[in-house]
Amino acid sequence: MSGDLRIPDSLDWVRRTAEGRAWLADLPDRLAACAENWSLRVGPPFPYAFASLALPAELPDGTPAVLKLQYPDGESEHEATALACWAGDGAVRLLRHDPHRRALLVERCVPGTPLHEQPPDAALDAAVALLPRLCVPAGAPFTPLAEEAAGWAERMPVAWERAGRPYERRLLDAALGLLADLVPTQGEQVLVNQDLHAGNVLRATREPWLVIDPKPLTGEREFAPVPMVRGPELGHSPEAVRYRLDRLSDDLGLDRERVRGWTIAHTLAWSIADGAVFPNQVEVVRWLLGGE
Repeated sequence: MSGDLRIPDSLDWVRRTAEGRAWLADLPDRLAACAENWSLRVGPPFPYAFASLALPAELPDGTPAVLKLQYPDGESEHEATALACWAGDGAVRLLRHDPHRRALLVERCVPGTPLHEQPPDAALDAAVALLPRLCVPAGAPFTPLAEEAAGWAERMPVAWERAGRPYERRLLDAALGLLADLVPTQGEQVLVNQDLHAGNVLRATREPWLVIDPKPLTGEREFAPVPMVRGPELGHSPEAVRYRLDRLSDDLGLDRERVRGWTIAHTLAWSIADGAVFPNQVEVVRWLLGGE
């Protein structure tokens, strides 16, 4: 099937670099090797995967699965380790892993509808039930949040200048100041997921909801709700963002101001990528700093 492999449009961004083009060229061979080694029947790729080639697969006994061939970025490097750490408790199970090919075979969520199709309060109920189970004590090999945050602090001013100063300097100064305060005063270090938004929690049969596609770090619990607070999936407005901040902080027993601070810093750090600016992210930062 390698000659028939159709690369989804969502992966077009990788064509901008030589590394990305080489990864795309190698995908058919990687796919064929994984399908053979793991005796898989594989369907056409999912059209919405952004950081990997993801395909529905079936094991010889009929078990439904998903085959993921990861783009070699640092954020997803330890995805398989995180899934193994959780061992299916609130997240999809890791079925197979080929680190050389950056290939994962994971449990498929059936029916797989995303959490953001639920009413916002019902979705937040599910998040409140999941997050404490995922925040397990962890250390190496996961990148510490402190180390990741140091990278954000170094890159943000450079990205801001290169993108033509697309937002007010006060936002950048606020984010950098918050990082300086938050990083050295963290609580217990647990496994956190910097991409746990409402599109990465899917309806399943083994459990009502399961997390997919983690980008794991080790950091304090106050970082865990950040992607759910900032993500537009459950509503993009000052009221919706502040409500998620209040609700998740209160229901999870977290320090609201630390959750707010991490959300501001992380959201601004992810607001520019490869020179492209994401206005929704900048808006979230403005709202949480008190501006409309």
